[in-house]
Amino acid sequence: MKRVFAKSTLREFWVRYPETEQYLKIWYDTVISSEWKSPADLKQTYASASILKDGRIVFNIKGNSYRLIAKFNFDKQWVFIRFIGTHKEYDRIDANLI
Repeated sequence: MKRVFAKSTLREFWVRYPETEQYLKIWYDTVISSEWKSPADLKQTYASASILKDGRIVFNIKGNSYRLIAKFNFDKQWVFIRFIGTHKEYDRIDANLI
C-alpha cells in the first residue's frame, strides 16, 4: 500500500476550496489503492497527468481548475504532495523545482 505525505495538506486545501473536496478524496483513494510501479503505469489511470523530472507528476483537479504536484517514489510506494493550488498559482511556480 502506498503512503501519501500528507493527507492533511489535501484536507487543508479542501477546507479553503470546498468544491475540490470530492475530487481530492477520489485522487487520494485512487493513489493509495493503485499498484503503479512506474510513471507509465500511472498514465494508464491518469492519462492527462504530466510527467516531470525527478519523480514529479502534475495532476489536473476539477477539470483543470486546480493543479496538484506529487513526487513519487515508485520503489518505496511513497507519494509526497509538493503543491496544490489554483491554475493561476501553478503558473507562478516552477513545477520541476517545488
